[in-house]
Amino acid sequence: MRRSLLPVLLLGVSVAGPWAHAATPPPQPERGPGGRDYSSTEIVKRALGTASSGTFVFHGADTPAKPRPVVVFLHSWGAVNPGLYGGWIEHLARKGHLVLFPRFQDVNRSRPADASNLAEDLIQNALAELENDPNAKPDRNRLALIGHSAGMPIALNIAAGAGAGKVPAPKLIFGLMPGGIASNEKERGILLRDLSTVDPSTLLIAMSGDRDYLPSDRASRLMLQQASAVPSTRKLFMRASSDDHGFPALTATLASPGSPKADYDASAIKLPPDPPRDPKQRNTWRWSADMALSGPQTILTQQLGTNGTDTLDFLAFWKTFDIASEAAFAGRDASALLRDPKFVDMSTWSDGWPVKRLSAQMPKGETPEAKEERGPRRRLDTPAAGSKQGL
Repeated sequence: MRRSLLPVLLLGVSVAGPWAHAATPPPQPERGPGGRDYSSTEIVKRALGTASSGTFVFHGADTPAKPRPVVVFLHSWGAVNPGLYGGWIEHLARKGHLVLFPRFQDVNRSRPADASNLAEDLIQNALAELENDPNAKPDRNRLALIGHSAGMPIALNIAAGAGAGKVPAPKLIFGLMPGGIASNEKERGILLRDLSTVDPSTLLIAMSGDRDYLPSDRASRLMLQQASAVPSTRKLFMRASSDDHGFPALTATLASPGSPKADYDASAIKLPPDPPRDPKQRNTWRWSADMALSGPQTILTQQLGTNGTDTLDFLAFWKTFDIASEAAFAGRDASALLRDPKFVDMSTWSDGWPVKRLSAQMPKGETPEAKEERGPRRRLDTPAAGSKQGL
């Protein structure tokens, strides 16, 4: 019996051996952008509004000396629980931001076409209610929007509507794995407003993951191109790369921005119940098919809940936003970010091998005027006109 088990044991050792000695990914930095040098240790978690239309609020328990920069986190369609992004929300709040998580979707009861207007109203109401709160202390002049998947077109719509005065014009829009755009009113998804009204001083960044970049790239290019008033020097296309050099491997997927944390679960931060409906008031609500989550949306929400917080969170998402928001609030453009080598750096594995860096580039040739006029084509073996041989 012992002889028969020996080959199995040897096989197990040979398989487990490489993983036991595999390089490990870099941890969260001790300090700096994406780092754990936090100004707040205790986070206030509360909710404003009602169960079907409310906003979760997060900020440090301290009383800040000056107003806090505001970060509005716009979730993907179906991911209405802030606990799915709890790790990132905690990082932002402990870094000194006021974080708003508007619940612009009542699952199976609200339509994507109404999400932008509802998000606008929720942000406006939350900022008004927190205006005189000495602990929240929102700085309306330093507003940034983070949008995941369908959250990015909603962020662009909010920026396009800033002229109406509901929400201040954001200094930064940081979109991750953009998607969920509808091409017409009958199609499921977010219908884009006239994005040419987005403030030219806005810094726009769209990042995709290399495991599903084609749909995200198409959505990113469409939105950034339609935000025509914003110059290309204030726009960035970025991509996070997967890396299996060590263990556990880093995989840049649609669910990568998820960083679930139980302390931020909606069940622990209860929204006030909806007021009773007036029986004399006519009920105009009607169900439509786009209110239900599609299969991919359901899968994405489930994956967000099981996605572990790793190096991609620390260095691809959290660090990138920290650097970009500081630049945006200071009025710097995308070229300043590209000149900073730390912006795309992803540190090294435990054995010193560099983690695959982020890619970042400004869009080129967005308009016909930006394209250089080509000269006449000639054969490679024919001298160019005007040259000595040609003459």
